[in-house]
Amino acid sequence: MWEPQPDWRALTPGTGAATVGVWRAALGDRPVVIKRLRRPDAHDPAEMLDPTHFAYWRREADVHDTGIVQHTVGLRCAVAAVEEDEHGVTLTREWVEDAATSGPFRAIGMGRFAGSDVPRTRFMSRDQLRHRLLRVERRGGWPTLARTPVADAADHLWRKRESHLQRVDALPQVPQHGDPASDNLPGRDGDHVVAIDWATLGFGHVGGDLGYLSLTAREDLEPLLDAYLIGLPESVADPEDVLLGARVTAVYTALTRAEWALARVAPGEGALAGKLRHPSVAPYLRSLQRLVPHVEALLG
Repeated sequence: MWEPQPDWRALTPGTGAATVGVWRAALGDRPVVIKRLRRPDAHDPAEMLDPTHFAYWRREADVHDTGIVQHTVGLRCAVAAVEEDEHGVTLTREWVEDAATSGPFRAIGMGRFAGSDVPRTRFMSRDQLRHRLLRVERRGGWPTLARTPVADAADHLWRKRESHLQRVDALPQVPQHGDPASDNLPGRDGDHVVAIDWATLGFGHVGGDLGYLSLTAREDLEPLLDAYLIGLPESVADPEDVLLGARVTAVYTALTRAEWALARVAPGEGALAGKLRHPSVAPYLRSLQRLVPHVEALLG
């Protein structure tokens, strides 16, 4: 049975259902990161075995094994080794130093990546936002938000979700990292961003990655949009298309994350209103507050 070595230092665990853990280690004098993915069993959701679903269990291993984004423009991955056994896969990749790049630099990289020629391999994810909202639907939607000041807006947007999903389905479909949180875009290789955690690599509507980035970047969506358009070839999409894709992704993701955070603290003692400043909730609500103009645009 696979086990981590005693001298490995555990890092923040990944959120994927297949992720056993993530550790920092050393091979000689070379720092590396080791990530262990477990093979799904009969009790796991079928989506973990679907190569087009964002939750596909071994996509990150396939990404590194094929080297498909090792030399792409805008965003690229670090070098990694892949070892597979009967219980799962172990990824050993080089440590990526934090280059302290800005949100606009990362957005330019994402725009360039969206305009790049990435092969449409079998393991690329598709329709990530739609699949994520289907998960939310199976869990009952956003019931906790119905008890907050954003109840009316959340209810309207939840009922209109299919309409907005159809709008972004009609946009140009481009390569996307799929989870471009600021922490997943730490490195720099010249004019390119070195990204980590490629478990959701795939194709999606233009601006989708930009919407995800805006939820963790210091900058608001507008300057990030300007930067993304600098990197995106003009032939790929119009600025209005990019804004729509980023806006729908950001707003629906921010509402989903706010619901998740509130639902975790709601069962405790006291009124829900008193928990809006809880340290595990406040960051998600601040992220949502920054998007108020974009929420209003979608309500209109």
